[in-house]
Amino acid sequence: MCPPRSTRVVALRELRSQPEGRERSGSVTDFVGRRRELKELREDIARTGLDTLSGRKAKSPRARVLLIAGRPGSGRTALAETFVREVAADYPDGVLKVRLTSPGGENVATERALRTLLEGLGHPTPPGAAEDELSSTLRAALGGRKVIVLVDDAVDPYQVDALLPDTPECLVVITAEGPLTGIPDVRPCTLGGLDTPSAVAMLAQLIGDTRVTADPRAAETLAEECVGQPAALALVGGWLAAHPKAAVADVAKQLHDMPPGTSSPLDRGFRLVYESLPQPAQRTLRLLPLAPAGVIDSHTASALAGCSVAAAQSTLEDFAGLGLVRHAPDGLFLLPGCIAPLLQTLLETKERPAEVQLARARMLERTVRLLHSCRVMAEDDAEDAREKLDGLPRALRFPDRRAAATWLDTRLPALSASASLAVADGGLDTLARRLVAALVRALVEHRGTAEAAPELYGLHRLVLDVAERRNLYREQAAALLNLADLDAETGRTQEALERYRAALDAGRAANDPYATGRAMESVGGAYQELADWHRAADWFGRALSQALARGERADEARLYGRLGNVHTYAGRYGDALRSWRAAAAGYRKLADVPGQAKALSEMARIQEYAGRPEESLHTCREAVELARKAADLRLQAALQVRLADTLDRLGDPAAARLHRSAAERLLGDDPAACEIRSGSD
Repeated sequence: MCPPRSTRVVALRELRSQPEGRERSGSVTDFVGRRRELKELREDIARTGLDTLSGRKAKSPRARVLLIAGRPGSGRTALAETFVREVAADYPDGVLKVRLTSPGGENVATERALRTLLEGLGHPTPPGAAEDELSSTLRAALGGRKVIVLVDDAVDPYQVDALLPDTPECLVVITAEGPLTGIPDVRPCTLGGLDTPSAVAMLAQLIGDTRVTADPRAAETLAEECVGQPAALALVGGWLAAHPKAAVADVAKQLHDMPPGTSSPLDRGFRLVYESLPQPAQRTLRLLPLAPAGVIDSHTASALAGCSVAAAQSTLEDFAGLGLVRHAPDGLFLLPGCIAPLLQTLLETKERPAEVQLARARMLERTVRLLHSCRVMAEDDAEDAREKLDGLPRALRFPDRRAAATWLDTRLPALSASASLAVADGGLDTLARRLVAALVRALVEHRGTAEAAPELYGLHRLVLDVAERRNLYREQAAALLNLADLDAETGRTQEALERYRAALDAGRAANDPYATGRAMESVGGAYQELADWHRAADWFGRALSQALARGERADEARLYGRLGNVHTYAGRYGDALRSWRAAAAGYRKLADVPGQAKALSEMARIQEYAGRPEESLHTCREAVELARKAADLRLQAALQVRLADTLDRLGDPAAARLHRSAAERLLGDDPAACEIRSGSD
């Protein structure tokens, strides 16, 4: 299973720390058996492809693809990880791992899988990028590298195709239940049960050599009852380890005598373990499928079961010893994919829907409070942070900012899944909206908007889903504006324009002047980016009219500046000067000295473009005085350079040198520091 922090390269040391010998079990054992399969997989790397043998020419060079096929619980992931460790030295650029099925059986979106691999390579992923773009980016990023890509629990070839590198030097190892016949040039390595000696060796690792040596025939019988299935052996071995006085022969007989309804070895092993648990532990176990992405910690289990955090932690440790969950880094536990369907059946048959919904609501509420605590820890004002945390129990507080950031990083896949599931549920929309809002705030505080943009894009889409379902027009407008801003920042201007227009419609439906004004201005900005100066000026004018009608002076000044920019780009210098004069007057009324200085600097620039250098010189000197009052050294230096250029054109090189020297004294000799940036851009 993909570790919770799925947006990182899986280093070899991380693979070594994961349990071996069976697929996603609880206690750590050394890998046993499968030597023939490992040998065949290694040989298959260099073996002639099936396409070549049949005389077909490959469409394009691709990485060698190896497939390990087996039913859940067959140990396919453990075999894949062991094989990757054995051949890793031949692929010095590392190992990437991604899982394509959640423990609940849902397919992981190809877009999410591609982002996981790209982020594992340290490659930025633009928010909202389509699957084709991400796939092309991944293939380009893997070009010239020797990397192993481990794709766990694939369901169909379409999931995998977008992930396959075009680089022949790479190796792709896939685990799946079936043969995935849509992927060309692949020989599946199909797994059955372990041979009896290997199965007995696995039991010995779990329960100790003494009990196996004392009755080797009983151990062989037990292995045969489990049909050599690693997951079943892990459950039975975990139960025997927890009951040191139980005889191996008695357990083998107990499995043999179970009713016909529990036909599979995994069913029988699970029933043995489940029925031995006390009632509270049984109920906690039944509720674990509600944990998003199959990622569980003590807080999740505590909220689901309605018990203390300490009791939940103790119960999870017991479950791990029994093979019901698997230990993971950072205090997390993972729900095995082969166990999840069995627990889901119990959840549906033994828990009332109202109780299930209540447990889910408790879990979401706990998550919201943890996210609040996580966000507060990132705030700079320590005194204010302490006040905000006063109402939270000690168990929900983080010791410091680093601990909060680590918690957010390691839980992010589960938190994102939690938000998606809450929105899809439809019955917990209020909690879902609170959860998404809390996650957005925590991400922005800890990572900043730019770094968190890919995650924020998905979260804003979730908000939009709820808002559309509930006809919450104000929230629709906000979500559409946020999504459009992210589209605009990544160069998808046409998509941004469509969303800004939709946000305008939603803002009007909500009778929200802020949303409509913001949307009109943003539509103008999109047209400006598309170099459609006429439409840009029209939409900035509409936004300005609304700001004037409402007396919003700060918006007025900014929008006059934006109009001035558009007129400048269009070569309409007279209109541009009028707009910037109005902007400067607006900033003066607001007592915004830096804003007024920047507006005058833009006027000076336009006067120079219009062939009026004397006027430009006068305006520029006014701007310098205002910039000095505002203590804006960068703007002062930039204006001094502009004065020097104007004086050169007016035939006064001595004065020009004086102004350039003044700029150098202000900011040194870095020419980039003297760039004028308009405050209205």
